[in-house]
Amino acid sequence: MVFNVRESTRSIKREFPHEVEVTEHVWIPMSDGTRLSAKLWIPKSAYASPVPVILEYLPYRKNEFTALRDSIRHPYFAGHGYASIRVDIRGCGDSEGIIYDEYEKQEQDDALEVLNWITKQGWSTGSVGMIGKSWGGFNGLQVAALNHPALKTIITLCSTDDRYADDVHYKGGALLASDMLWWASTMLVYNARPQDPSNVGESWRENWLERLEKIPPFVEEWMRHQRRDDYWKHGSVCENYDDIKIPVYAVGGWADGYTNAVFRLIQNLKGPKKGLIGPWAHEYPEVAVPGPQIGFLQECLRWWDQWLKEEDTGIMDEPVLRMWLQDAVPPKTDYHVRPGEWVLENSWPTPNSEEKSFFLGNHQLTESPESSSEMLKTHQQHGLYAGVYCPFGQEGDMASDQAIENGLSNTFTSTPLKKELSILGFPKLKVKLISDHKRANLAVRLSDLSPTGTSKLISWGQLNLTHRNSHELPEDVPIDQEFTAIVELDAIGYKVPKGHSLQLSISPTYWPHMWPTAEKAELFIIKDQDTQLVIPSYKNTTNEEDIIPFEEPETAAVMEREVLREAGRTREITHNTVTNEWVLNDFSDEGCRRLPANGLEYGSTNKNIYRIKEGDPLSASVQCDWTLTVGRKEWQTSLESVSTMTADEKKFYITSHLKAFEGDNVLYDTCRTFEVDRDFN
Repeated sequence: MVFNVRESTRSIKREFPHEVEVTEHVWIPMSDGTRLSAKLWIPKSAYASPVPVILEYLPYRKNEFTALRDSIRHPYFAGHGYASIRVDIRGCGDSEGIIYDEYEKQEQDDALEVLNWITKQGWSTGSVGMIGKSWGGFNGLQVAALNHPALKTIITLCSTDDRYADDVHYKGGALLASDMLWWASTMLVYNARPQDPSNVGESWRENWLERLEKIPPFVEEWMRHQRRDDYWKHGSVCENYDDIKIPVYAVGGWADGYTNAVFRLIQNLKGPKKGLIGPWAHEYPEVAVPGPQIGFLQECLRWWDQWLKEEDTGIMDEPVLRMWLQDAVPPKTDYHVRPGEWVLENSWPTPNSEEKSFFLGNHQLTESPESSSEMLKTHQQHGLYAGVYCPFGQEGDMASDQAIENGLSNTFTSTPLKKELSILGFPKLKVKLISDHKRANLAVRLSDLSPTGTSKLISWGQLNLTHRNSHELPEDVPIDQEFTAIVELDAIGYKVPKGHSLQLSISPTYWPHMWPTAEKAELFIIKDQDTQLVIPSYKNTTNEEDIIPFEEPETAAVMEREVLREAGRTREITHNTVTNEWVLNDFSDEGCRRLPANGLEYGSTNKNIYRIKEGDPLSASVQCDWTLTVGRKEWQTSLESVSTMTADEKKFYITSHLKAFEGDNVLYDTCRTFEVDRDFN
């Protein structure tokens, strides 16, 4: 989660139409007596002539962790005539209270009180827009559904409408081994950081101890809910899209883990809406990689002006959905730029897409069905070259050449295409299967095989086959009987060139994205007319003259910072040929910085270790280690955490060890253990 400072790719603005006053810390009182900490950027002219307000509401600590990224956006909005506010969620940063889980009702109730507070400020017109990426994109949708009269519009980036089916916990009903524990361990150590004594005074240590003692490892609650129950329905706006009545601008990137929701929001929201999908990873489009970056902050201003100042900017006269249709590229684990072209659509689904079916033959994708069956390979290490689930743009994030993976799965290859094939939307595999066990998973990859022999991952999906009919009511896989399932792959925009081939790869395993079933299931795929790969074949009807180009990316100047330790990343796969154990070791040093403006120093390292032995699904284990420092010259704190997850035939086992230091002294040290039954997982 390294902040991408790419000043060479954007214009830095230091002068704006409005002079801005910055308030580093202000308390916003809640009705229960808890106070939330906020930072304000207010146009000085707003005290005489009130302005609309932009709100970003996050758990990620405004004083240091998001200070750099905040410094390039909030002053930009304020400099263009908006009051801009960054609020730390209850229990995070300097805000009081405890955070017990993500997207709690308390978090949303507090947001409503923040909106009430904003409407009472003399510099506010009472018209508010929310913006946020990831967590802030989630809660923007959630708060929009509550219909506070002051909230007029939102811009939501890298977010989801469905907390169960499209987040870091479960995918296709299968436990996301790569991210479930990692994200929980991340939030455990992030939430354990203390308040800043310069803002809260002598109570910081007492408050810190309370925070350390009360914050739970979120993973425990997530593992209690392995199916899509009321826990996950809370905060999932897909439960009733009609709850959202205000205008929504939904933004995603093909390299991100959260692009699917953009299509569903555009399809289902009844009010004014726009969608934008670029080639980007999990970051704002003015700084994100892969590029090209765009003038996203200018685009935000057009949206804010339209809905908060009621000025006709023309933004609603433009097509509803704008997407970057990517050109084919050789497989790499990171890209600076993805070439391609913008395409425009006025609705989703689009009439410019039609389903093209391929059938499964003898290692081939064919245009006509055959009749045979084939047992799927079961290699536990299949998936190690898949890249990370949700890339942030770091080196090593993307999937490697899939040639190695293809040998570990059943792979079917088409003949070289006679003409270019544009894929836009959700590929899917309709499949007929036979299993010898009542628990089984299925992973599906779609790749682009070039004439040179490299295999570039286009998209992928996975399904816990007990969830084939419902995520709410899983059911046993029938043993030794034919059954059908549909595996939907992630949405993608990709042009497969003439002369390239499509590759479909199928496997019951996909480590570490998919936690393996307790026993190895033998799966047979029935290759007939009912088993087919369905590709959304897209006809680009966009006229180049209809595309209004984005402005060049620009931001406010990033705040001054001193680099005390450079960031770095390693991602290594090892194989012990004696024990037949495979290990993926993913290490990120996120660096250490000092902010001269407040003297704060902060840094972190994170190591994630994924282990599995060939032939032994019960050998799967995940370990996530964190070290984190926050302090200043006269005040130093640090945290260490080690989290682990294993399983046997019946249960999952989780440990969460958290240690806190004040200077060199251990202030807190505890290790929690947790076990939970496997629920169709």
